[in-house]
Amino acid sequence: MNQHPSPTTVAHSIVVGASVDKAFATFTEEFGRFKPREHNLLGVEIAETVLEGRVGGHLYDRGVDGSECRWARVLVYEPPHRLVVSWDISTSWQVETDPAKSSEVEVRFVAETPTRTRVELEHRHLDRHGEGWERVRDGVDADQGWPLYLRRYADLLAPVD
Repeated sequence: MNQHPSPTTVAHSIVVGASVDKAFATFTEEFGRFKPREHNLLGVEIAETVLEGRVGGHLYDRGVDGSECRWARVLVYEPPHRLVVSWDISTSWQVETDPAKSSEVEVRFVAETPTRTRVELEHRHLDRHGEGWERVRDGVDADQGWPLYLRRYADLLAPVD
């Protein structure tokens, strides 16, 4: 399901068969299991993707040669309900070093029942990327963007009844 609150925001949600605690832990601790390996800014194959579970931590890819690409910063870390990271990737799909030109991704985990959680993802402030920001919006909104991440994430958890 997707809904777009504004032209500069992309929103998607999915319901997973897990408690809110398990849903949050799986998203944050196993991000590398559902992030597509081909989504790669490194010059080499990705060995692992790590989301550091603390404010000030990073979301980064580590290459098979040990090189690292830090492409997001953890801005809010509130287990098991909320995670906000920066999106430090420019319109040319390179690492953006200016935080003023980064967008934000908020993920909320809402318990519907003890074994069912709604995961709401909002990628906002996409216009901060400057000229060409619409390409970033269209890319993350497309089937191979956030919808793919959410489907692969849901596959790690129990099917929803």
